[in-house]
Amino acid sequence: MPDAWCRMPKAKRKKKGLPQWTHVPVYYGVRGMITAMQIAGIEPTMRAMRGIGGVWGAAPFNQKRFERAVDNIMWCFPDWDEDRARRYALEAYRHLFMLAAEVSLMPRLLTEDSLGSRVNFDDVSDALSNMLSDRPCLMLTGHCGNWEVMGYTMAVLGFPIHALYRPLDLKPINNWLVETRSRRGLTLVDKFGAARILPRLIEKHVPIGFIADQNAGDRGLMTPFFNRLSSAYKTIGLLAMRFKASIVCGHAVRQGRWSPDAQTFRYRIEIPDVILPEEWEDHPDPLFYITARYRRSIENMVRRAPEQYLWMHRYWKSRPKHERQGKPFPPALRSKLETLPWMTSDDIERVVERSERDARELAAR
Repeated sequence: MPDAWCRMPKAKRKKKGLPQWTHVPVYYGVRGMITAMQIAGIEPTMRAMRGIGGVWGAAPFNQKRFERAVDNIMWCFPDWDEDRARRYALEAYRHLFMLAAEVSLMPRLLTEDSLGSRVNFDDVSDALSNMLSDRPCLMLTGHCGNWEVMGYTMAVLGFPIHALYRPLDLKPINNWLVETRSRRGLTLVDKFGAARILPRLIEKHVPIGFIADQNAGDRGLMTPFFNRLSSAYKTIGLLAMRFKASIVCGHAVRQGRWSPDAQTFRYRIEIPDVILPEEWEDHPDPLFYITARYRRSIENMVRRAPEQYLWMHRYWKSRPKHERQGKPFPPALRSKLETLPWMTSDDIERVVERSERDARELAAR
């Protein structure tokens, strides 16, 4: 397998955000807030953050992002009416703000002693057997539920997870985040230098974690996500092909959902899919199959708890070349879609119709 993935363009750090002289004061301000949350307790903190999230989501200054979330939900769930889509979009903001508190408090909330009362497990036997086997293993999740709980729980259980992440712009807070996660065995890997580090880790059979639903830009691989073409990173598929790695797709779902119990820190870890090399080795386009399948797996995670997905993100921002050039849907791409066993003829037609609609909207700009 050629090292094509290593030749991908290097991501560039963008200089943005607060002036450097403010970083230390902001850091101490954030640490002070975390201390206040610890004193208040998890349930009062979660109730407060849930309330702030609801106000923020409905605020006039946030309407553009809120409407984007509503539009995304209505496309992904075409049988829902607008009122229901708005309720779920607002709940997603409440979930996001609760996440901010949970991430800050996680080093104290998830320990060897407290794990059993905070996290329970669905049937994860297939995932564990792959993680304990001689085969390399990649672990994927999306912006659904609490992605930090996935990696942190595995680390507390004794698995030396290395998770790809984008460093925070505020260096003191970033250093604190890296240090607190490493105490439990969760090593954060800077994605800007990952091309040099990941192969060595995978060769040692160290599990690697990815958040795999981000928009990958114009050079990503276009595969369906909720029956709309989206740009996905090729790196995961290329690594799996090179090292014959299994891919474990899972998420941590907040328990209680819409009830008051949702204001406590309790999660359930579910593994809806494990992708094995023998399932893609004989496929006519293994990279397309692997990428489309892990995106499908994330889609299934979202369907299990759509109020816990970050719908305000621009997952479909980048558009395929044929749409940008105003050309018809490529027959070769349709043929690839037909090789995916989970895609029905109705699904494929919906992908094509949405692609034609996006092309018209691009041409009208």
